[in-house]
Amino acid sequence: MSILYNTPLMPFLPSPTPPLSSNNNFAYPSISFSHPSSSSSPRCFSSLSEMDGTVGQCLYPLHRTKTIHLVRHAQGIHNVEGEKDNNAYLSEELFDAHLTPLGWRQVDNLRKHVYECGVNKKIELVIVSPLLRTMQTAVGVFGGERYMDGINVPPLMVENAGKSNHPAISSLHSPPFIAVELCREHLGVHPCDRRRSISEYRSIFPAIDFSLIESDEDVLWRVDVREKDDEVAARGQKFLNWLWTRKEKEIAVVSHSGFLYHTLRGFGNDCDPSVKSEICTHFANCELRSVVLVDRGMIGSDPATTNYPGKKPQGLGLPSDVAEEIQPQKRES
Repeated sequence: MSILYNTPLMPFLPSPTPPLSSNNNFAYPSISFSHPSSSSSPRCFSSLSEMDGTVGQCLYPLHRTKTIHLVRHAQGIHNVEGEKDNNAYLSEELFDAHLTPLGWRQVDNLRKHVYECGVNKKIELVIVSPLLRTMQTAVGVFGGERYMDGINVPPLMVENAGKSNHPAISSLHSPPFIAVELCREHLGVHPCDRRRSISEYRSIFPAIDFSLIESDEDVLWRVDVREKDDEVAARGQKFLNWLWTRKEKEIAVVSHSGFLYHTLRGFGNDCDPSVKSEICTHFANCELRSVVLVDRGMIGSDPATTNYPGKKPQGLGLPSDVAEEIQPQKRES
């Protein structure tokens, strides 16, 4: 498990939604944040070498951390066609690409893994990019069992959603799912990265919460402008800071190769190269990586829930080495 640091990591304050500008910079009307300052550049420490000048492990208060399970979606039809011919990414036939049959097998294997290692019991929230392939992956991995008539809860996914030929998936005994636009793939040009209307998604993913997305139609994707890598990285930084506005301590994020790569590539520069490589390489389809996100500032952290102050009831308990220092001072006074 890798440790990601921010210096400091602070949640951004909501700002008024800016219009889409003419300089090709992307705006995000679903969730709007102020941009991080240069002092908030991400960093990673594999030891204490830069923190206190020594070599060793890193120690940090538990309540100032979150565990994030990062997942790239399973194989989509655009992955298959794009690997054959890169120009296929421009095809409208790949609009909002869905998973392939092989992709669904990848989902089943990852689901088996998270149950075997116990991750499924720890996750308090699933955050998912609002595209068909990521939502299919998210509900398939972290959702309940197959949906059955008579269960008084909405399904996470209806039967055959997005040409999946897959049974409905129940939301029973599953964590809450929230769709967030900030963790979408590169925006623009490629139809596979353009989403459907939220009203259509609600009909096929009834138990996913779309309330954070303000626009029913996709106003972020543009036919003639592809989001730049550094813009994706900046959006990823906003997303990580937004995570600190959540109360949950263990969160799964189901997103895309480009978004995950450009979000993470700023981390690990102070690590051993092998750790940097572990953090910053491209994700395979349906790959899961678990990381610990650390708040080195004081604003984004929750109160400690496991710490205990001691001395209840009160009594004498001065450590011996401290007592040896204090008692001669008392005698002199």
